[in-house]
Amino acid sequence: MATAERSRRSQLRQFEARQLLYAHVAKRRGRDQVLWSLGAVVAVVVSSLSLFAYTAVGPGAPATVPDQALSENRTWSGQMDFGDVALDITLDGGAAPQAVANFVSLIDDSFYEGLTCHRLTTEEFLVMQCGDPLGLGLGGPGYVFGPVENDPADGFYPAGTLAMARATDNGQTMGSQFFIVYEDSTIPNDAAGGYTVMGRITSGLDQFIDAYVTPGTADESVDGPPLATPVMETITIR
Repeated sequence: MATAERSRRSQLRQFEARQLLYAHVAKRRGRDQVLWSLGAVVAVVVSSLSLFAYTAVGPGAPATVPDQALSENRTWSGQMDFGDVALDITLDGGAAPQAVANFVSLIDDSFYEGLTCHRLTTEEFLVMQCGDPLGLGLGGPGYVFGPVENDPADGFYPAGTLAMARATDNGQTMGSQFFIVYEDSTIPNDAAGGYTVMGRITSGLDQFIDAYVTPGTADESVDGPPLATPVMETITIR
């Protein structure tokens, strides 16, 4: 009788031990499954961001640069609406046909509507940079183009200049980003030359400065995101 009881208790302990083992294995499998799933999600996100960067601003950007003929080699006029502030502008399609064709094409596609000006500089060269769909200075329309057109030989950009932004030392990296020179500035040339001047602001600059430049940068640096962020509501051109 005692022997049978001991045998029964031994079997029960073995059963409970197996149950604990199975529960531990199941819990570990569940945790591993969650970790694997999270890892897969992270991998997909990283892959997607890498693909975006490659195709939007990298060497994989598709060759869809608008035809220069869209500039019509003529002077265009229009308005950039920032809500409470409107800038009247002119574009010189004769002097910068590729940049103007690109700008006109993006305007026609409503590309700029809702985009911000993400960069303000307050020392040396004085500009507000706009036109990045990411709002970080890293994005573009899905292609890049060059070379530089209509850049001033002396590096002098008078207040009101509209010019194309690009990467340092690389004239083939223009896309959708541009900058507004809000005060006379000298910007030194680099290995690619200067910056493509595509047009100028003919009125509204003082109001733009009061609303968006005077408050300074968000981090109080001399080169950073503006504290009062300009948002482009519409751009019209004719």
